[in-house]
Amino acid sequence: MKSFKVPHTLVLLFSMMVLAYVATWLVPAGAFDTAVDDHGRSVVVPGTFHHLEEQPKLPAWHLFTAIPRALEDAQGIIFFLLLIGGSLAVLRSTGAIDAMLGRVLSRFSHRPALLIFMGMAAFLAGSSTIGMAEEYIPLVLILISLCVALRMDTVSAVATMVVGYGIGYGVAVLNPFTVLVAQGVAEVPPTSGWLYRVILSLPFFIIGFHHVWRYASRVRANPEASVVHDVPEAQPPQPSEYPPLDLRRRLILLVTLAALVFMIWGIASHGWYFTELGAIFVALAIVAAVIARQKFDDTARIFGHGASELATTALLIGFARGIALILEDGQVLHTIVNAMASPLAKVGPELSAAGMVLIQSVMNFFVPSGSGQAYVMMPLMAPISDLVGVSRQVAVLAFQMGDGFMNMIVPTNAVLMGILGLAGIPYDRWFRFIWPLMVKLVLGGMLAVVIGVWIDYQ
Repeated sequence: MKSFKVPHTLVLLFSMMVLAYVATWLVPAGAFDTAVDDHGRSVVVPGTFHHLEEQPKLPAWHLFTAIPRALEDAQGIIFFLLLIGGSLAVLRSTGAIDAMLGRVLSRFSHRPALLIFMGMAAFLAGSSTIGMAEEYIPLVLILISLCVALRMDTVSAVATMVVGYGIGYGVAVLNPFTVLVAQGVAEVPPTSGWLYRVILSLPFFIIGFHHVWRYASRVRANPEASVVHDVPEAQPPQPSEYPPLDLRRRLILLVTLAALVFMIWGIASHGWYFTELGAIFVALAIVAAVIARQKFDDTARIFGHGASELATTALLIGFARGIALILEDGQVLHTIVNAMASPLAKVGPELSAAGMVLIQSVMNFFVPSGSGQAYVMMPLMAPISDLVGVSRQVAVLAFQMGDGFMNMIVPTNAVLMGILGLAGIPYDRWFRFIWPLMVKLVLGGMLAVVIGVWIDYQ
């Protein structure tokens, strides 16, 4: 018998869209009342869930129209990704990135563990403080080149980034998109409870680093131990030699660094997002081409080719968004939320707190947006925590761990699918690598919130 072959990621995502469509016919439609809070945000009103008199019947055609609508809904990250692909192709064509890689490899050639450790720590810090995630996408190909040159695989490189930023979101100290939003909805003082979250960062980081480095070590010892050893798309070419880091390439790297610093400043100070960030990368590509004395016609062709290589990745993002869109259109999302949240009011504080982590983890599949999940779930979790004797700070912690950790595995997370698409890693191979770590992190999160109950975490 021929061995079973896992379908292409696009096939898997479309299958999930079909399941979501079937759910709109089988799950009763329902809704919570919503209200606008003091900050103009729409939040769910607890205790107002009701079934709708009429069950929306989505026609079969809706399954297909959801795809272009989802692509439109996710257009920000899709076009941002295409612009990044074009810009990085221009930067690579100048030889500046390869020259930098050669210099870095000469220093890390005997210390690959340090590369993974420092990379994960940096990604964790950026996500934990200012909520960086999409901004890491431009660094994927660079990190892959480093790891592959050190006899690791693309999964090791992507794991360094994704596990770092996922744990950063899970134990976030100040993340404005998750922690501060959830604390605002739960009427908890902003940034409060930060010390416990800082303390939790260390054990969760150790768990993540151990998982990634143990895998990378196996791959270094035996390349066939890689979960993508037989996937051609996940095998980037290795340059036989790196170009010299001359003055012109140094200047291009300096301009690139300045652009990244400018981008971080704009995000932190002015709330820049995809429009401004995409503009920065287009400008960077033009400046790099000028410094390299590259013909503009050549630059245009390289830019277009680089963007075209990410067309499949763009489709993955759109299909992922389509799953949640169908559930919303069928008005069954709130029914699912209510069914999961109601049992918490019937158990003790420890079990309730642990259950919150599980529920938030499941909800991240349906509402992958951290701030969106906060607006849907925290108005429900906050009063439930009051009823069962759990502080609202614990409820916020349960939310951020369920949301943050699951960002590393749910296929509805556009950032994850974008990164996997860039690396050529099929989702099923990534799932094989990441699921054992998810079990450890979710169990660790449940223990963390139970301890929070015991110490009256406020």
